[in-house]
Amino acid sequence: MKPLATLAGTFFYVGYMRPFSGTWGSAAALPVAYALNLVGGYWLVAIGALAAFLIGWWATSVMIEGQDDHDPSEVVIDEVAGQWIALLPVLIGASHAGVDALALWPGWLVAFFGFRFFDILKPGPIGWADQRGDALGVMLDDIIAGVTAALTVGLAAYVWHGLLM
Repeated sequence: MKPLATLAGTFFYVGYMRPFSGTWGSAAALPVAYALNLVGGYWLVAIGALAAFLIGWWATSVMIEGQDDHDPSEVVIDEVAGQWIALLPVLIGASHAGVDALALWPGWLVAFFGFRFFDILKPGPIGWADQRGDALGVMLDDIIAGVTAALTVGLAAYVWHGLLM
């Protein structure tokens, strides 16, 4: 079980890349999100985020069993799930506009950097979730950071398209 949990929890060993393994995990999530979107649209990315959350919760609980470190840096499946959530407004917008998702590349940048910002600084409920000290907390802080970044993407799109254009 542990090798499978490690494979999933590290997102196919991306979590062992140094330095900044969380940023590598978020970056690795981007092309996979694009591929999922091409195959099944934003719904498949949303389902993928849910699957990553559930699989990540399990994998993290297996990986941290018997360890003092409740959030080892090599676990990056949480970043993948959060990054996919942050990208959803961009993918939904591209779908509604009838364009390729990469045409909205500024939204990809806002989603990526917004998610990393919230995941690293952990303001408010993101920090609370991180302090749980268990596998659910490892996953939940990135889910909340992803939702916060998704709201940031929506706000940035509103400001750019609604107020400035």
